[in-house]
Amino acid sequence: MELKTIAKIVNDFDSKFAVPRQSGLANELLSRIIFEKEYSNEAGFKRIEEYSHLWLIWGFSLNSHEASSLTVRPPRLGGNERVGVFASRSPYRPNPIGLSSVKLEKVEKDANGNVSLIVSGADLVSGTPIYDIKPYISFTDCHTDAVCGYADEKKEYCLKVDIAQNLLDMIDENKRKPLLSILSGDPRPAYHNDDRQYGFSFAGMEIKFQVHSLAVISVPEQRIDSQLQRKTDGRHGDQYQSFIAFQFFHFSLTLLRLCEARRESHKTQNCTHCTEVPDSPLC
Repeated sequence: MELKTIAKIVNDFDSKFAVPRQSGLANELLSRIIFEKEYSNEAGFKRIEEYSHLWLIWGFSLNSHEASSLTVRPPRLGGNERVGVFASRSPYRPNPIGLSSVKLEKVEKDANGNVSLIVSGADLVSGTPIYDIKPYISFTDCHTDAVCGYADEKKEYCLKVDIAQNLLDMIDENKRKPLLSILSGDPRPAYHNDDRQYGFSFAGMEIKFQVHSLAVISVPEQRIDSQLQRKTDGRHGDQYQSFIAFQFFHFSLTLLRLCEARRESHKTQNCTHCTEVPDSPLC
């Protein structure tokens, strides 16, 4: 069987670092699904707007090597314990296929009748190939009695994000909430727990941040790196030096442990995805 790429997703991530670990964790993050010409006809999307959520079936296109073992070390276990690949959501699988639930925000159609979908909550890198899209159906896809193994055993936490207002003002207003959501989810590798500086690319910016686990908040810094570009003025033939500034933001983050009390049901988890899709088994 040969899988055909029907579309590719486009968003603010051009690398794997800091991409949400699961769909629905950063619901403020918007993505556009752009379809191949042969699949973009509006006939294929008739009545899709009647669904609030969709399943995306896609490929781990950035895997640097093929799966060579039937055991993996999940980040949720700190990267130190091995489990079976079929008991994990590791991207390194015999068939590198991913499954994500996203919210359908909007169906758009251009002047030629080609359809694209705006979705939120995706956990995909920009350019990821999509092989199929199916509607999310709550009465079959939800399992209120689901038990989630070691994913349930590990305590959840989030980061309190501290950004200087002058730096926040430099970020596009529509990108602020997604960025804050990404940082609060702690994008560091799970086996790292120190105050080293990390960085990732997001929405054309290079984001630099540190995590202070002892609630030590340092003063945020701003660094402007410049790249020299020579430009010729056609009228005088003189060469001028112009500088393209790249914005680097240094964020201080404070580790904030959430309540360790067990929640009795999905409905009381205060989970964003469960709030939108009652009794969702995805959390």
